[in-house]
Amino acid sequence: MGNSSKDDSASDGDTSSGDTPPSKSSLYSEGEKVLAYHGPRLYEAKVQKAELRKKEWRYFVHYLGWNKNWDEWVGVDRLMKHTEENVVKQQALDKKQGVDKNVKSGRSAQTKPKSSTDAKVEKDDLKNNVSKGKKRKSESGVEKDNVSLEKLVKIQIPSTLRKQLVDDWEFVTQQDKLVKLPRSPTVDDILTKYLEYRAKKDGMMTDSIGEILKGIRCYFDKALPVMLLYKKERKQYHEAVVDNVSPSTVYGAEHLLRLFVKLPELLAFVNIEEETLTRLQQKVLDFLKFLQKNQSTFFLSAYDGSKVSEGKGKGKDD
Repeated sequence: MGNSSKDDSASDGDTSSGDTPPSKSSLYSEGEKVLAYHGPRLYEAKVQKAELRKKEWRYFVHYLGWNKNWDEWVGVDRLMKHTEENVVKQQALDKKQGVDKNVKSGRSAQTKPKSSTDAKVEKDDLKNNVSKGKKRKSESGVEKDNVSLEKLVKIQIPSTLRKQLVDDWEFVTQQDKLVKLPRSPTVDDILTKYLEYRAKKDGMMTDSIGEILKGIRCYFDKALPVMLLYKKERKQYHEAVVDNVSPSTVYGAEHLLRLFVKLPELLAFVNIEEETLTRLQQKVLDFLKFLQKNQSTFFLSAYDGSKVSEGKGKGKDD
């Protein structure tokens, strides 16, 4: 979702904040239930602390239904009053993103509008790493087959990589920057490095790891154009991936990491025995730790700001 949509929505829903002098009175009180922006979406939250810092009010919020690890300090521009009108605005934003209401794994009483483990890699996806609701509507409004929460592979993405995903989202959707292609190391390079790392650590080359890495490469090549790109990246994709070139030889860690947000949902439609899923989960977690260990080498610290075309899309294709 573009920056303008987020800013416009915030100002529309909270016009009073612009008229409130920051020096004395706080617009929100401690314990108040509010709506808080993260990325292009709104979430129910509770104000736990309110402090006046450098003549500006800052609020420490807890996102209702989420682990307290996601609690954070935000400015008044990130908050909206929890009114009926603003709840309607929240629902409209979710509808614009193509979101259905999903149940978070382990919580039956609380539901909140969010996408499933979609590669939009916004914060809800990161917090939700592998949780998926009972049903999800496609763009045509037709419900896909039910996917049981129990069947989903649980993938806990390390915290520094979750931050990487948030930064990735902000670079592309908020700052209009792209990953410069071709990347080095590529996805293929990273998978090969991991195979070498495991062979050295285990003292041998195991077939199972090789097969899993082939599977990751295959999933990446197939999923990238369908669900791992923001609209602003599509023009670049069509320019970079030509003549049957595999995306895994062009793209790098930034886009590979997005796959692991989506992977649990993809695997849910594959007929795999529970024992195999458990082993797969362990291998994937080990690979993510490898990415984390080499984060400074594999990931870009800054993106290229000169490649986004004028026809800016909002959000990411499902």
